[in-house]
Amino acid sequence: MTPNPDKYLFPTLSDWKSSEGGMSRRKFFKLMGAGAATYILFTDVFVSTAATADDKFEFPDKDLISSWIHISDAGKITVFTGKVEIGQNIRTSLSQVVAEELSVAPQEIKMIMGDTSLTPYDRGTYGSLTTLQISPILRLAAANLKGILLEEAETVLGVATSQLQLKDGKVLDVGSAKSVDFGALLSGKKVLRKINKDVSTIAPAKWKVAGQSISKINGKDFINGSHKYVSDMVLPNMVYGKILRAPAYGAKLLHVETTNAEKIPGVMLVRDGDFIGLVADSPGKAAMALAAIDCTWGEGALVERAELFEHLIKTSKEGKSKSKSLEDSYEGASLKINQRFEIDYIAHVPLETRAAIAHWKDGEVEVWAGTQRPFGLHEDLAKEFGLPLNKIRVHVPDTGSGYGGKQSSDVGIEAAKLSKKAGRPVKVCWTREEEFKWAYFRPAGVIEVKASVNQGKINTWEFHNYNSGAAGIDFPYSGAQEHLEYHRSSSPLRQGSYRALSSTANIFAIESIVNDLARDLKYDPLQFRIAHLEKPRLIDVIKAGAEAFGWGKEKSQAETGYGMACGTVKGGFVATFVEVKVESESRKLNVRRVVTAFECGVIINPRHLKSQVVGCVLQGLGGALFEAVDFKDAKLTNPGLTSYRVPRFSDVPEMKVILLNREDLPSSGAGEAPIVCIAPALRNAIQDACGVKLYKLPMLPSGVVPDHT
Repeated sequence: MTPNPDKYLFPTLSDWKSSEGGMSRRKFFKLMGAGAATYILFTDVFVSTAATADDKFEFPDKDLISSWIHISDAGKITVFTGKVEIGQNIRTSLSQVVAEELSVAPQEIKMIMGDTSLTPYDRGTYGSLTTLQISPILRLAAANLKGILLEEAETVLGVATSQLQLKDGKVLDVGSAKSVDFGALLSGKKVLRKINKDVSTIAPAKWKVAGQSISKINGKDFINGSHKYVSDMVLPNMVYGKILRAPAYGAKLLHVETTNAEKIPGVMLVRDGDFIGLVADSPGKAAMALAAIDCTWGEGALVERAELFEHLIKTSKEGKSKSKSLEDSYEGASLKINQRFEIDYIAHVPLETRAAIAHWKDGEVEVWAGTQRPFGLHEDLAKEFGLPLNKIRVHVPDTGSGYGGKQSSDVGIEAAKLSKKAGRPVKVCWTREEEFKWAYFRPAGVIEVKASVNQGKINTWEFHNYNSGAAGIDFPYSGAQEHLEYHRSSSPLRQGSYRALSSTANIFAIESIVNDLARDLKYDPLQFRIAHLEKPRLIDVIKAGAEAFGWGKEKSQAETGYGMACGTVKGGFVATFVEVKVESESRKLNVRRVVTAFECGVIINPRHLKSQVVGCVLQGLGGALFEAVDFKDAKLTNPGLTSYRVPRFSDVPEMKVILLNREDLPSSGAGEAPIVCIAPALRNAIQDACGVKLYKLPMLPSGVVPDHT
């Protein structure tokens, strides 16, 4: 089994380890006013992979509080993070944890996110890591800053810190009601102090701001349209770019004639080796010019879809290893299952397609992009153009979703290439068809499972995953002799990260087989799981979900089935329960209701956590039932929303979310774990309704339940 289940999470990282600075934070702070600074320590997730020995500038020092929080002379609080907002509402939750420690309203926090010249280095917004890693850092930094404010106020007000409290941007003497503003306390001062890691943050049981269901901080901007996505932005003198792309995967350009395109007024051609693009003064003219290019392409080379799964097995980089003792135990078991699962590629389908604006000036380039990895794009631009990092700045406005799909630097580099030649700002927005064809997909895979039971207990568990990944491969149940392997394969399509990585595929297989074992033994699937679990947190969500669902109660209608599944991903514990109805004649599936119980430690914002759970379940419905990438003759055959089926309003079932708040445990991320159980829960409900066992994702590409396994 691979030691790194997230290995396909990143594109290749560059060799640099630090940078020089674009717009300096010194200039930024000069505009804001002087403030406080101190030190904080944490893990190397924030260590840049970019550096040379001769570099003079470094990213904002991760050990300084001024890298994370700044208070201006006017008392304005600014928080900095390299994480980006892609719809998960971390702008709000991070504001809440800082506001809690400083006793201000979250709306008083200004959050600077994903700006490579102003924020601490961060490898990217992925893996449900923001709440797990950044929230504790900001809480600790704010708690130490609170101590500094109290010390300064003690001198100014002449009373002991025990008589002081923070309130609404001021330090207040509770005895006399005298107060002094944060800004006045720190005006003109530099406070360089190492953070005492033993300083206490406010306990969750005493939270007044964190832990509350406050609305999205900048929600009104999205409602009234004042928020500008990259695809909305317009810079002075900006032009629009298009890229010539192959009609099929692997096709080589044999001949190109651009004369007709270049004759169109206002069009400029850009060619750099195999890269051919153009700019025009309107999006329509750019598209027209692209269509005017006459080119000849060679044939693409690609495994056909019908051969995909055998190809993944045949091209696996490591063969199966064997365990004789496990084989012997398997052969001697009273109940055996040997089953293969097939997992199709699926697309991310973000609401906002990839977009970037690049602007070169005086040998420097500034890029606005909808990316999950601003510092990754920063480094990739440096590699592409041979620039030091101080000549590059990347901004990431709040972006229209990503789901792991916006970690590559393609569109940012394309815009920068065009802008450099044009000498003007250039915007490149991928069309929906380009997003489908030229982004990357959730990996396809083959999973083989051999499991056995003796005396009512799972005895052996052998699990092989080909290509889709090792995330979620661990077997959560106790007592079995295990053998787990992940086999890397040669993927015919471009693949990469997707929400929850391969946990969706692996937990689909795990929870399907465990359910089959229980049913073959005529055990209740819920009780069978609990009997094999030694994970109290997972048992707790199972019990909470079962109670809310009414598991074990008599079904209300004929042709109805109940199914459940559970799992743990990245610190989150989830159990999903589903009720379906399978029409006996039409074989149509009606997903009647879904109950999901979820626990990820202490909850910072219940409303937004519930939204994450609901979003995961709805997105998971697509991959479970009908989403799949089709291809033939090296071409994608369903590159649009009319042919690629995503969940619709008519697919949405009755939904209930049960959140378990553990104030005694730190928060974990919640953007991925809730997606992993909807597919196996649906599958198990279908089996309960009509006896059909399904072993492929998607399960119902034709839209109906087959009449046999």
